[in-house]
Amino acid sequence: MLNDIYSNAKSNMQKTLDSLRRDFGTLRSGKVSTMILDNIKIDYYGTPTPINQVGSVIAKDATTIVITPWEKNLIKDIEKAILEANIGVNPNIDSDSVKLFFPPMTKEQRQAIAKDAKAMGEKAKIAIRNIRQDSNNSIKKIEKDKNITEDESRVALDEIQKYTDEFVKKIDEMVKNKEEEILKV
Repeated sequence: MLNDIYSNAKSNMQKTLDSLRRDFGTLRSGKVSTMILDNIKIDYYGTPTPINQVGSVIAKDATTIVITPWEKNLIKDIEKAILEANIGVNPNIDSDSVKLFFPPMTKEQRQAIAKDAKAMGEKAKIAIRNIRQDSNNSIKKIEKDKNITEDESRVALDEIQKYTDEFVKKIDEMVKNKEEEILKV
C-alpha cells in the first residue's frame, strides 16, 4: 500500500522534471534549438501536426534553422504558423524550404528569458508540492482507516518529504544551469 504511494509519487515527480526539461527546450539560449518549434503546429489535412512531422527541421548553425517540408505545398502553411506563434523571427521562404534567421539576443532579451525559466521552475516546484500533498493525504487516509499505525504514517510522510526535497533540489539545479546558459554571451 505505502509502496504504491511511494512509487506513484516518485513517478509523478519524475514526469514533472521531464516536462520542465521539455519546456526549457523551447526557451532560446545562446544558440538556437529546433525545440523552439516543438509547440508550433500546422493544419495538415485537417489535423494539427507539429512542424517536425511534416518535414526535416535542422539547426544549420548557431543562429539559423532550416525547415524543408516533404510536401512543397506546405511551405505557406509553415510560414503562417511560425508568424502566428510569434517566436521573435520572420520566416524566409526559398523554393523548397523555410529559413529562420535568429538575431543575436540583447541583454534585456536574455534577462527576460532567464526570468521565464525561473517561472517555469517555480511552476514545476508547485507541481511537486501538489504531488506531495496528494501522497500525504493518501497516507493519512490509510492511517485513519486503521490500515497502518501512527508511527508508520509518520515514517511514510517523512519519506514523501525526502522525495519532495530531492526533486525540488533537482529543479533548482536545472533552473540555475538554464539561467547560466541563457545569460552566457
